[in-house]
Amino acid sequence: MKLSTFIQCHIEAILAQWETFARDNSPHPHLLSHEELRDHAREMLMEIAADMETRQTDREQQRKSEGHGASGHEGRAATEHGKGRQLHKYTLLQVSAEFRSLRATVLRLWEPYLETADADALHEVIRFNEGIDQALAESIIGWVKHTGETRDLFLAVLGHDLRSPLASIALAGDMLAGPALPPERLATVAFTVTRASRIMSDMINDLMGFASTQLGGDIPQHPVPCDLLAPLNDAIADAAATYPGARFQLHAPATLLGRYDRGRLYQMFLNLLVNAARHGTEGCPVLVEAGTRFSDHVVSVTNKGEPIPPQALESIFQPLVQLTEEDHVTRPPTSLGLGLFIARKIAEGHGGGIQVTSNQSDGTRFAITLPTEESDA
Repeated sequence: MKLSTFIQCHIEAILAQWETFARDNSPHPHLLSHEELRDHAREMLMEIAADMETRQTDREQQRKSEGHGASGHEGRAATEHGKGRQLHKYTLLQVSAEFRSLRATVLRLWEPYLETADADALHEVIRFNEGIDQALAESIIGWVKHTGETRDLFLAVLGHDLRSPLASIALAGDMLAGPALPPERLATVAFTVTRASRIMSDMINDLMGFASTQLGGDIPQHPVPCDLLAPLNDAIADAAATYPGARFQLHAPATLLGRYDRGRLYQMFLNLLVNAARHGTEGCPVLVEAGTRFSDHVVSVTNKGEPIPPQALESIFQPLVQLTEEDHVTRPPTSLGLGLFIARKIAEGHGGGIQVTSNQSDGTRFAITLPTEESDA
């Protein structure tokens, strides 16, 4: 049986093995659906098989061997596959490994159907390898292009988000440089400067934490004995100042002691509280509950509002996920998409974690667990 015919007739067997490898190769296998794991694999294989059955001149074969394949890659399945894999946090090495596995799988499955190992069979293998190499090249183009688009959009959002607090500070400076202000106006100007400074400081803290994780390390933390309610109360006060229209209701015991990095806990709590205020229904308070369960302290933040789709409950913790539409989550167009990522990293750095549930009746609830004793994390 010709190799191109074998691919067309045994596409499901090939795809099943592709899916298994894609799941094992994925950085987040539990987040990907059946369709996302296969992601354009059928279309790529059928394109390769169809190309193998077309006539090819010696000049065309030479150009392919030199990396000059068919043009017009923008709409091809392999390019879209590369974009999808970048979105799901595959590295280029992992994308390359998929095609290496696909090449080996097809040839291994075809071997029992190979009637004669002659020149025609060798030619089929050469054409198949050309198709795989071309698909890999196009996937890399898609991956790199989407990486650049995400980076550019990230920088654009960062510039937009910084412009607003900077404008507030500049306006306050102009007011202070003018005629003497009455005391009540001075208090308003001071509040504006403090709030704008706080917003920029929070953004910088998130960016620094994100940079630490991208350099291969964890977010630096220095735990000491403390009461976690202290940074929680500070975060509530600052979230209320950032979102004056939001109401926060705290239900907690007198103390919750442990060994924590107070500054990091403040950052984690603030990110979750600001997220709840931003996405909560106007007029409905954000409920903050703290207590102890078994060997953990548990702090939950609950807001009413549009529920998060079940398929997005984990992906929202990935950095920059707010900058895409793939998860069908309503997010403001100017959001760096780092807050939940940083919050979970801080919780995990303390030996704990964050879980989220979301539905129409109960709202969206983020539950943070932190060990009551010093962890080995």
